[in-house]
Amino acid sequence: MASVARTIKDLVIANRILADQGVVDAFGEVSARHPSEHNRFLLARPMSPAAVEPADIIEFAADGSPGRPTAEPLSGARFIHAAVYEARADVMALLHAGPEDILPFGIANAPLRPVIGSAGDMGGEVPVWDIAECSGDGTALTVETMEQGRDLARCLGRARLALLRAEGLIVTGRTLNDVVRLSVYVPRNARTILAAAQLGAFRTLSAREAAARLAMDPESNAMRRGWEYWARKAGCGDFLSD
Repeated sequence: MASVARTIKDLVIANRILADQGVVDAFGEVSARHPSEHNRFLLARPMSPAAVEPADIIEFAADGSPGRPTAEPLSGARFIHAAVYEARADVMALLHAGPEDILPFGIANAPLRPVIGSAGDMGGEVPVWDIAECSGDGTALTVETMEQGRDLARCLGRARLALLRAEGLIVTGRTLNDVVRLSVYVPRNARTILAAAQLGAFRTLSAREAAARLAMDPESNAMRRGWEYWARKAGCGDFLSD
């Protein structure tokens, strides 16, 4: 089992990688379930992911409340993470972001499906969550309560990711490396769909192909190969060692 200190370092790496890869910008966040207290999770304070340091990581309880008193502002997005961890014991890491390549799929009648092998483990069905269906059409489109987070978690169900209409997506991971890798390749998958659509009809991965990708060990060499490369590219290679 990883230590809390190791998990915090890995969470810093994840933030930096996702920023360097353009999955997050000034907004978006990635979290990790606490390595020893399963009903708690770790998440950076609201800030640019590219600038996250270990001291910025805050521990949260199952209801999204901070584990220690803090005067700093807390993002309502923490309720997304709290609700998904509550609903899904298999989820060990979670991304919430708004990469522009996936945004069309949250507002159009065009499903997001796996078409490239590197995103094959995203699953064949990607649900779309509409905050207006649970909170009306007068919200700012952002999750601000545990009730909204739980409604999103219900929409996610057993899927690996879900789109948030006009706002972005969430991606679940079995490990931090798993969520980072998939989060990098889902926008690439979306770009491939948009490019292929200009050429006419295109093929998606079959259900058996997607299942075979999902069955791969997320911590195998093949699935971890990008972690160190991306970390060093993002300038946080010093966090790789204990």
